[in-house]
Amino acid sequence: MKTEFKAIETKDISTLVKFMTDFYAIDGYPINNKVTENNFKTFISNPNLGQCFLILHNNQPAGYVLLNYLFSFEFGGLIAFLDELYIDANFQGKGLGKLAVTFAQEFAQKKDFKILYLEVELHNERAIELYKKLDFKTHHRNLMIWKNPNA
Repeated sequence: MKTEFKAIETKDISTLVKFMTDFYAIDGYPINNKVTENNFKTFISNPNLGQCFLILHNNQPAGYVLLNYLFSFEFGGLIAFLDELYIDANFQGKGLGKLAVTFAQEFAQKKDFKILYLEVELHNERAIELYKKLDFKTHHRNLMIWKNPNA
């Protein structure tokens, strides 16, 4: 069994939007497919924003891992946010999540990012345990957001 991480291209957008729709449905997050398609086009055309990888298992699309790049003075330079990691239900239980996180860690090391951080739903105990096994630590701060009312 072979698993690969392929940098996405424009031709992959429809597959990614389908995966993202399935992913967002798990927790009832809204998604607008047209906006998501346009966002992927913007994302692909600007490599400074980050990188997304299609996970291929035996040459079949099995999920994706999405990294966003940020600059942090606190952490001493460039950092990466593991924004999304999704494994299709048909491919779960095969160790792909662990492979994807390990891939993201190795990618972050290669790019010399100071940290790789992520957020996880509190009910997703399997993912939390995986992240802990791969040396992620719970941060002592609370995540807070402000939504632009004009956006």
